[in-house]
Amino acid sequence: MHPFTIDPSAVPTAETLYRLVCQGQQITLSVEAAERIAGCRQFLEEHLRIAAAPVYGINTGFGALCDRAIEGKDLEQLQRNLLLSHACGTGDEVPAVVVRMMMVLKVIALSKGHSGVTPRTVKQLVDCYNAGITPVVYSMGSLGASGDLAPLAHLCLPLIGEGEVWLNGERMPAAEALKRCGLEPITLKSKEGLALINGTQFMLATGIYCQVRAEALLHASLEIAALSLEAFDGRADAFDPAIAAVRPHPGMHWVCEEMNRILDGSAIMALPKQHVQDPYSFRCIPQVLGAVKDVLSHTARVIGAEIDSVTDNPLIFPESGRIISGGNFHGEPLALAFDALSVAMAECGSISERRTYKLVNGLRGLPPFLAADAGLHSGFMIPQYTAASLVSRNKQRCMPSSVDTIDSSNGQEDHVSMGANGATTCMEIVKNVVSIVAIEWMTAAQAFDFRRPLTGSPRVEAVHARIRQVVPFLSADAYLHAHIRAAEHALHDWTGA
Repeated sequence: MHPFTIDPSAVPTAETLYRLVCQGQQITLSVEAAERIAGCRQFLEEHLRIAAAPVYGINTGFGALCDRAIEGKDLEQLQRNLLLSHACGTGDEVPAVVVRMMMVLKVIALSKGHSGVTPRTVKQLVDCYNAGITPVVYSMGSLGASGDLAPLAHLCLPLIGEGEVWLNGERMPAAEALKRCGLEPITLKSKEGLALINGTQFMLATGIYCQVRAEALLHASLEIAALSLEAFDGRADAFDPAIAAVRPHPGMHWVCEEMNRILDGSAIMALPKQHVQDPYSFRCIPQVLGAVKDVLSHTARVIGAEIDSVTDNPLIFPESGRIISGGNFHGEPLALAFDALSVAMAECGSISERRTYKLVNGLRGLPPFLAADAGLHSGFMIPQYTAASLVSRNKQRCMPSSVDTIDSSNGQEDHVSMGANGATTCMEIVKNVVSIVAIEWMTAAQAFDFRRPLTGSPRVEAVHARIRQVVPFLSADAYLHAHIRAAEHALHDWTGA
């Protein structure tokens, strides 16, 4: 596999980044990226040589200490101290796929040529990534403004031989990993520590992880909803193009079109129906999952813009000869998008659980709890409880992180986004929805088998056959946890979610 070239003029998509990290593809810098990095550093060094006025974070302290001047002989120590003092994360370890995406995103941001880092520092980051060195990063500690300070400090400590990393499945001190890979710790120059830990790469990497998984999960949810609809002997009227035509939401149109394609050729759907309409969890699939699709589309646009952004501070503009202190590190654009994505995915799980509930209620000719001998056997009574518990958990998690803020750094940083908390919350919600949808899948397949010898559409039959590879029809009570886990793994294998 050829290395992926990071070029400041070519913006990779979230899906491209997710794929290259998951596949273990190496990275390299384009000629333009190398030239931009070197040119920006050269400008900064010349500016520091001739300028009299202090520049924030370069020859001053940080945050509320921004008025403390730092002598030239201490600038390297200042940057090292910055990484060490800010590496104070806590909580669970960040998954390796997210950490490695953070590394790539940091290289992308630095390659734009507005951060003032040396080519040596960017090369060290690239070399560590390509060698498989994965820093130990903790999930808690970022306020989502001034950048993801704590997570990024943990990410970049290994560049100077500090902190801990994973290498070939073994956790070890960073200095040992560098030695094993033939690398030496670097010494940070002026501004470099600040450029490394300022930025939104933790919340962005986590958001990409959530976005890509949520998009794949939505597609699978539609196919599983179609299986549930056929198992429930539902109607296809709700997906009629005429209904979509008079409510022009793009996501709703997409759902109607996709559901009609999925259901095409179904013998079950062609049968005359005794009921004139279905419960909302079936009838309103286009309106609910269509709205989810629209939120996903918005989140994708926000993420795409952020991938193409430079989010440290101060920013350097060699072409105009300016160094400007601003607030590009503030995570509000991402924070608002992640809160919306959390709510949308919680709704995706909520409507899925409601279909599961209908399928086990003994309606429309289905046995109670889908048990062949209800009473002696409880059938699928309790998986619905599990799904309901997860739905409730998601509701509790959907308090928007972005409406919260708290003073920090002696009031200098007086409004923060909490975007990192929003991103990690979204990750938990997406994980819960995987379990909820997996439970619907195995429940719908059980109900579908009670419709035999009738057949569903070719695509619905394929969805049924896929789950039957790992979860059998249950004619008697069984150890259901194992079957739920099997369904979750099958969903992951199918979608990557």
